[in-house]
Amino acid sequence: MLVLFDTNIILDVLEKRPPFYHASKSVLESCVSGSVTGYIALHSISNIFYILRKRYSAADRRKLLLNILNLLQVACADHESIRNALQRENFSDFEDCLQDECAKQIYADYIVTRNISDFSVSDIPAILPEDLLKILNR
Repeated sequence: MLVLFDTNIILDVLEKRPPFYHASKSVLESCVSGSVTGYIALHSISNIFYILRKRYSAADRRKLLLNILNLLQVACADHESIRNALQRENFSDFEDCLQDECAKQIYADYIVTRNISDFSVSDIPAILPEDLLKILNR
């Protein structure tokens, strides 16, 4: 199963955000077991690096992200995908549209996010971490 993890899932784990931490950590751990091949969108890396700037030094943020990249592959949107995203006016948040374009590039089965309503018009189905865990436990 191929899964693209939204930025908020990674941040839940890195910042140990209650009450989301445990489910987000569990879905990322599914990449270790091999039941999921996990991806992170290229732009999520720069977003996470920026978001964590007040809490971690640049050196620490680099280490955290390198550890994430030991677990997840990077999904990139190509030139045409970016053009498509810019033309998709039905997405309320351009960053979420980029997530969907990256997920399409890797032929993902799901985008795992806590904000599934933000992906109501995405081409790749968005599911909660808990829902992915249910699928994996079938």
